[in-house]
Amino acid sequence: MSNVTYKYIRQNKDVQTYINMADAALNSIGYTEHSNAHVERAAESAYMILNTLGYPQRDCELAQIAAYMHDIGNVINRNDHAQTGAVMAFRLLDKLGMPANEIALIVSAIGNHDEGTASPVNPVAAALIIADKSDVRRTRVRLAEQDKAKRGLTVNDIHDRVNYAAEKSELYFSEDKSELILDLTIDLEISSVMEYFEIFLQRMILCRNAAKTLNVKFGLIINNTKIL
Repeated sequence: MSNVTYKYIRQNKDVQTYINMADAALNSIGYTEHSNAHVERAAESAYMILNTLGYPQRDCELAQIAAYMHDIGNVINRNDHAQTGAVMAFRLLDKLGMPANEIALIVSAIGNHDEGTASPVNPVAAALIIADKSDVRRTRVRLAEQDKAKRGLTVNDIHDRVNYAAEKSELYFSEDKSELILDLTIDLEISSVMEYFEIFLQRMILCRNAAKTLNVKFGLIINNTKIL
């Protein structure tokens, strides 16, 4: 087992630099927040998923590491950022002396997290996919204070509008652990449920496939109504 822990990766200055600069690059082209708030939430969710299902603690930690590093490829370009991020992660983790079998799990998860090319090729990848795609929340939207005061009604970009409409976003298992549920509360004055599916349908299908890899169902609740 490697001594490269999630705690160590979070404190690594090189990794932090890439996360910060990747988020700055996305900010410059108008994308939602992909900073520490996003990757830490994704890491927490990825760990929760595998831990709840009884996977070995090291696998749970590898999912955390993959989730924390999954968006660093955006520092190069938004296009194909999953693949470039995987190559960057390989270079960083190999340099730190992580064993090849652990690196392989992490880079395959990172390389398979973007919905355009993603596939839940292993449990770590499946956990990362669900953790990443379930991070829908108001605080991911980069809005001026005057726009926030108007409750986002001036937001024209559909991605910003849908995220800003999300008043609550929770990811949890059913009591018998047979279903992983994304539970959303959406302000319908800001965005409709149809708009959510317009941009997130492919992601939800991917989450369903990822859950199947973990031998559970994926459920979606919007405003207390079961959708999936």
